[in-house]
Amino acid sequence: MSPERAIHDIFTSRKLTLAVAESCTGGLVSHRITNVPGSSAYFTGGVVAYSNKAKTLLLGVPAGIIRGHGAVSSKTASAMARGARRVFNSDAAVAITGIAGPAGGTRRKPVGLAYIAVATKRGVKVKKVKFAGSRLVVKGKFADAALRFVQDTVS
Repeated sequence: MSPERAIHDIFTSRKLTLAVAESCTGGLVSHRITNVPGSSAYFTGGVVAYSNKAKTLLLGVPAGIIRGHGAVSSKTASAMARGARRVFNSDAAVAITGIAGPAGGTRRKPVGLAYIAVATKRGVKVKKVKFAGSRLVVKGKFADAALRFVQDTVS
């Protein structure tokens, strides 16, 4: 079963809601969630906060977190997930921020690195992932990892 189908079953059976905050996936996580018929029963919405300014203005990520830790960090992912949960008034929210490539990576933060965060009323869990491949392949792997992390965290 696909992770988006499993999420559908978990969220509808438990009557929970889900929001998404995406950066490096550019809407792919939301796209996959809404490909499942009936997702409107639990999916409250999503935002593609690609720029640092969007992360701050739309999700309330403190500029100091981005300055101090970078846009691609566990702290930024956590703040994005908390912000999405607040903005969409949802039971859970997933956020992802990373570097899809082919450029933009550094030795400390290479292409293929992403941080995924899931926020619930119990707090925020963060996962670091690293994948190889073309930009489109990496984005697909990021989205899949984000969906599986939601599934594992909420189930």
